[in-house]
Amino acid sequence: MSPEAASPHAAIRQFLVSLQSPARILVAISGGSDSTGLLLLLDEAVKAAPHLKVSLCAATVDHGLRAGSADEAQQVAALCASLGIPHIIAAWQGEKPKTGIMAAAREARYDLLAESAERFGANLIVTGHTYDDQRETLAMRGVRTEQLSSGIADAVLFDRRFWILRPLLFSSRADIRSFLRERRVAWIDDPSNEDVKYERVRVRRQLSADPATETDILAAWKERLALSSAAAEWLDRYFRLQGGLLGQVLPDGLRQDHAVLAYALGRLTAVFGGQAFAPGRVQMERILAFIANTEPGRMTAGRVVFDLRREGLYLARESRGIVPMILQPGEAGVWDGRFEAVNGSGATVRIEAQATQRSLIPVLVTGIQPPRVGAVNDSTRGKESPAPKDLGALDSCDEHRNEGVWSSHLPKSAWKRAVASAPVLSSDETPLPPESAGAINLTPYFAPFDRFLTRFDFIFADRLSAVFAMAPYAGLPFRSIDGKTI
Repeated sequence: MSPEAASPHAAIRQFLVSLQSPARILVAISGGSDSTGLLLLLDEAVKAAPHLKVSLCAATVDHGLRAGSADEAQQVAALCASLGIPHIIAAWQGEKPKTGIMAAAREARYDLLAESAERFGANLIVTGHTYDDQRETLAMRGVRTEQLSSGIADAVLFDRRFWILRPLLFSSRADIRSFLRERRVAWIDDPSNEDVKYERVRVRRQLSADPATETDILAAWKERLALSSAAAEWLDRYFRLQGGLLGQVLPDGLRQDHAVLAYALGRLTAVFGGQAFAPGRVQMERILAFIANTEPGRMTAGRVVFDLRREGLYLARESRGIVPMILQPGEAGVWDGRFEAVNGSGATVRIEAQATQRSLIPVLVTGIQPPRVGAVNDSTRGKESPAPKDLGALDSCDEHRNEGVWSSHLPKSAWKRAVASAPVLSSDETPLPPESAGAINLTPYFAPFDRFLTRFDFIFADRLSAVFAMAPYAGLPFRSIDGKTI
């Protein structure tokens, strides 16, 4: 994929050549010009190059938010049938929220696309985002921040399962529509695209051609990729995970490049705080100023307690505002934005923080173990290391049985704070029996990455996944990027 390929035909050809093969692509098609053009361009290119071993299928998400959407989905189905492309209509069922409808629709859309990809046996998803969408996004973000924005990513990993790719991100809508007119293929105009109550529509009307915009995008992309790589190296050198609950930044790590420190600490804050986004500029300036002061102390930002000491900076989720979650048998969910839970037991399970249930013991979580005495970094256990105790298997005679297993190399108050935010399980306000507790699967969840992970942040997120002893993220489905073999 390369931003230099502005022609829709050239962009699609380069995209297909860069893919690992064989590949089965799910095309997300709404019936609008962008997605319809994407489908036809891919269909022509795939048929012209059978040696690439690429096949297509398609899905239309019917959000059911306006009259006529079902009929439009049927029109798309007819187009796909005429091309011999397998197609499915995925309807957004259930009651729609009264507020935040656009965000909810986006979440539902990608869930339904992923389900459709699984049904078809597709290994990646493509959408019809164009250079026009990119410019609009940059303009909207430019109103909110002075920082250079990388805009829409050309590749995003969804739900750790499917890469969503945007091969036309540097092609114009006008060129795509010209292609459709040449093929005498009509498209559907969504009336919401002309409704000025939406910010994007207002911005679209205000934008004028600006060739400098593309240069800004390329600069931002290179900057983000470089930061992700540098921050991953920073993790290796200066970050330690203690017991899976407590983060520690070594003193030398606090004196590194300002931009790298802001990038890494911002995303660690989001992970430990269970938030989908890193703190904003004002909050990050507070955090960095607190660290630069070098005086021992504590502060809270982004639901994380920062504890600065001579031996470094400790990060843990603050114990306030942690909402319990109820899981029925067979249900799954994300608790506090930090742990993914799957209830494989036959009991209704309540998950809450240790701080709210002093009578219960924190449960064993994949990737979460109490730190060993003398351990330097829990995330790099050697073969000679003794097996750590389970976080839930504490000695009943221990006067600190609800504080986890504390090691003398850690500040006791920092470890207690971390354990207070640990998950505990109960059913009918009583501890679960061992056979039921063993059927509850709890694994760390990275809120800023595990739902939507852009390729800009992939290097850092993948390295962090290793630190938490988690499975690596699915690699990019490319054999080459920007003409370079990967």
